Amino acid sequence: MSILKEGVPVGLCSDHAGFELKSIIEGYLESHGVSFEDFGTYSAESCDYPDYAHPCAFAVEAGRVYPAIAICGTGNGIGMSLNKHQGIRAALCWEPELARLARGHNDANVLVLPARFIDPAVALEVVDAFFSTSFDGGRHQRRIDKIPVSDCD
Repeated sequence: MSILKEGVPVGLCSDHAGFELKSIIEGYLESHGVSFEDFGTYSAESCDYPDYAHPCAFAVEAGRVYPAIAICGTGNGIGMSLNKHQGIRAALCWEPELARLARGHNDANVLVLPARFIDPAVALEVVDAFFSTSFDGGRHQRRIDKIPVSDCD
């Protein structure tokens, strides 16, 4: 089963360190007929990952894109920025099994890749695993429901 939604593009964003891998993923998506919206960056020139993470996160939350893929050098900075949004569950994955678990157990809606620590061929395997794994629900849904921060009474 694919988590891709008919008529809804995949979101993509990166900083300069992730630009090359994002370009590879864009070509891969195009070759498979998967539409996407690129939130930047658009070059390898030094930039700040939150400038691209936040617009992508807002688009996921609004349902304009689903899911999304975000990339920076380690995956940590862009992932931290994405996870500031209440409706985002961004998961840093560097092998397919992590992507399957992030989707199956955590209903991750953004895949985060560490460009400096992953081979592009492995990154594409991770993308495939992420896209092909559905959320298991059940006991995992109870945990997902507890993630958003709310006021303590």
